Amino acid sequence: MTTVAASIPVLRWAAQRARLHDENLTEHYQKWLLWLSGEAQPTLRQLEDFARRTHTAIGYFFLPEPPALTLPVPDFRTLCDETLAEPSSDLLDTLYLCQQRQDWYRDYAHLHGLPALAFVGSARMQDTPEAVAQRMREVLDLSAEARRKLPNWTEALRQLIAKSEDAGVMVMASSVVGSNSHRKLDMGEFRGFVLADDLAPLVFLNGADSKAAQMFTLAHELAHLWLGTTGVSDTQAGQVPEQQTERWCNQVAAELLIPLQAMRAVHQPDLPIPDEIQRLAREFKVSTLVALRRLFDAGFIDQTTLWQYYRGEQTRLRHLERRSRGGGDFYRSLGARASKRFARAVVSSTLEGQTLFQDAFRMLGVRKTTTFYETARELGVIT
Repeated sequence: MTTVAASIPVLRWAAQRARLHDENLTEHYQKWLLWLSGEAQPTLRQLEDFARRTHTAIGYFFLPEPPALTLPVPDFRTLCDETLAEPSSDLLDTLYLCQQRQDWYRDYAHLHGLPALAFVGSARMQDTPEAVAQRMREVLDLSAEARRKLPNWTEALRQLIAKSEDAGVMVMASSVVGSNSHRKLDMGEFRGFVLADDLAPLVFLNGADSKAAQMFTLAHELAHLWLGTTGVSDTQAGQVPEQQTERWCNQVAAELLIPLQAMRAVHQPDLPIPDEIQRLAREFKVSTLVALRRLFDAGFIDQTTLWQYYRGEQTRLRHLERRSRGGGDFYRSLGARASKRFARAVVSSTLEGQTLFQDAFRMLGVRKTTTFYETARELGVIT
């Protein structure tokens, strides 16, 4: 049987990027360890299978050394001069998919004469977070009174996504790459990213994160849109980033979700911190993590106290989420994973004969015609 001389350094690199360990690979390729030692070589069919398994272009395996892959957009996760690990294939493929969707929607917007969105790039970092947050509330039609009527912060997240989409922003959220349930996104690698554009602005949320944390990430990425900046973020409500842009976006996000003046007016300093953040979260219909962050912003607690309670609250929320699951994935519907705004446009364009079904299936991540028409009905495109 004919074998091929695959590059050993690239074999190792591909396995590491796909988070596959030697014991896992040995189950599929009995001579895996021999490939790494150079005592044996894979057949072409085995190499093609390995390339699919690791989501690696097969041509890379004939290079002497692994290629240097970088993000196609700015990386706001970098702190000072610290070098972050090479982006995973999962992050890159998610970015590429979203860029393809954005390109399609931009062409769709041009074709249908949709107006440019004036708010994209309308802010400057010299603007105060309070002023920008107020302008954002006006554009998004967010009202404190309407949020008080919501039952919990999960519904508050749903509302913020819906308001963002109504304003013209495509919000896509998923815990996997495309529709591949076997490729789960790593929350430790990134929490979200934004692709700024005045016709097709796009925000992606890592659905592996808690819903409470996603709400802050969405607010943070919206602040990036107001600045007109594209990039990948690893933001957290309790974070005080080194980068000035990230720090400013965090301040705007926090002010958008809980106006500092309003929070000061209702703050009860005699309550223990865990009780106070629970109360503030119920009052403003936000996560307890954001409430905790606002206590810090107001000067009621220091940064050490912030992180002490932040970590504990993160753990508590994750336990609650695991226990409450069972009613279906929050992002189960295609409209939530691929953005209702985007999905409606693709479905309508396809039914009108302007987009090929095979292109629509690829962009939406569906395989069956029945699923496509179910999505069309769910989105209200057809009855």
